[in-house]
Amino acid sequence: MRIVLAEDQFLLRDGLVRLLGTHGVEVVAAVAHGDEILPAIAEHSPDLALLDVRLPPTFADEGLQAALEARRRFPGLPVLLLSQYVEQLYVDELLADGAQGVGYLLKDRVFDDRQFVSALRTVAAGGTAVDPEVVRALMQRRSATSLLERLTPRELEVLALMAEGEGNTGIAERLVVTEKAVAKHINSILMKLDLPASSTVSRRVVAVLTYLRS
Repeated sequence: MRIVLAEDQFLLRDGLVRLLGTHGVEVVAAVAHGDEILPAIAEHSPDLALLDVRLPPTFADEGLQAALEARRRFPGLPVLLLSQYVEQLYVDELLADGAQGVGYLLKDRVFDDRQFVSALRTVAAGGTAVDPEVVRALMQRRSATSLLERLTPRELEVLALMAEGEGNTGIAERLVVTEKAVAKHINSILMKLDLPASSTVSRRVVAVLTYLRS
């Protein structure tokens, strides 16, 4: 996997390059400034863009804006944002187009290299990976009229773990149930969310987007 990395802190940027390299992930460009992101993506055509939300020159939301513009210019480009804090507005904007291949992680997650690299691969493959802290924050503001009201508490747990990027095996381990039970819950979730079978769109991804945007 080839990625473009944008992170203004030198030690973290250098550490990420080294960490990812040990997991077979090639950082084809590592930039420190928001204005450098789009040119780097255009030049290298990466498999994924890994971007800090707040970058020079203003340290506001340069990374987010670059991500949104990159997805407009290069449709289908997977993007994973890194942030210091849970900022729901950024998640909303990133998910607004309903497209696949998006992720939002807190920087603390970087220190668990297994989960971090797993999240990168999930997003690069067209899935979603949202930090557990962000998922919890979004759960707290669910609308009472949401489609999600159709789901049981256990189904909501399964869907929350799907939003974190877990596969069936990981969900089974986290909930201490069988993979068969997980598959049954997922099938029930997809039916309750009125997601018909499709040969072109991953129903799991649509379910997660429904969950995160509700």
